[in-house]
Amino acid sequence: MRILLVEDEEQLRKIIKMNLEMEQYEVVATDNGRKALEFTAGQHFDLMILDVMLPEVNGFQICEQIRLQNNKVGIIIISAKDTSEDRITGLKLGADDYLTKPFNLEELLLRVQNLLKRSSEENAKNLETYCFAQNEINFITYHAIGTQGPFNLTKKEVLLLKLLIDRENEVVSRQQILQTVWGYDVYPSTRTIDNFILSFRKYFEKDPHNPVHFHSVRSVGYKFVSG
Repeated sequence: MRILLVEDEEQLRKIIKMNLEMEQYEVVATDNGRKALEFTAGQHFDLMILDVMLPEVNGFQICEQIRLQNNKVGIIIISAKDTSEDRITGLKLGADDYLTKPFNLEELLLRVQNLLKRSSEENAKNLETYCFAQNEINFITYHAIGTQGPFNLTKKEVLLLKLLIDRENEVVSRQQILQTVWGYDVYPSTRTIDNFILSFRKYFEKDPHNPVHFHSVRSVGYKFVSG
C-alpha cells in the first residue's frame, strides 16, 4: 500500500513516515502542497495524509482537487485546526477522516489501517466479476469470456487485470505493476509485462492491433479503458 504524507512540520513528518514504514507501507513524504499535487498527478496512492496549513496549496485545497479526479483514494486530514467548522469543512470536501493535533500516533496508525482495510474490502467485493464490451472476467474462479469465447486465466493474469481495472482510465506505472503483481523479490523484464498486455488484447480486443481497452503508454506504463 502506498501512502502520500503531506506535513510541513519536519520532525512530525519524519516520525509519522518512520512509523508507517515500520508497518510495511510505502511512504512518499513532502512538506509542500503544490509538490503533493505534482506527486498525485503522476503516481498512484492508496491513501493520503494531509496537514491543512501548508506552503502554496493548503490541505483543504489538495483534498478538494483530488476528489474531483479520484473518489477511491482514502484521505485523512491531520490539523491543529480543531473547531467543528474546520472538521466539517474537511469532511465536506471529501476527507474520510479528520484527526486534530496533538494526536496519539497509535490512533493515527489504526485509522490508516482501518481505512485501507475498508477500501480493500470494497474493491475486492466490486471486482468479483467484471464485464466490459462483450467480455466477462471472474476474479474468483479465473474464468473469462473473451472475443473468441470462454477460457481460463492464470493467477498472474488475474492479478494484473485486477490492478488495471481498479485503476481504470489511470496510467499504472511499471513499478506499481511489479510491486503489486510480482512483489519485491522477483522483477521480470518490461518485455514480460508487454507480453501480458499483448495476451489481453488477443483475449478481449476485437482488433488486437488497434486496441480499445488495453493501452501501452510509452516510457510510463499501461492503461485500461472499459470502452
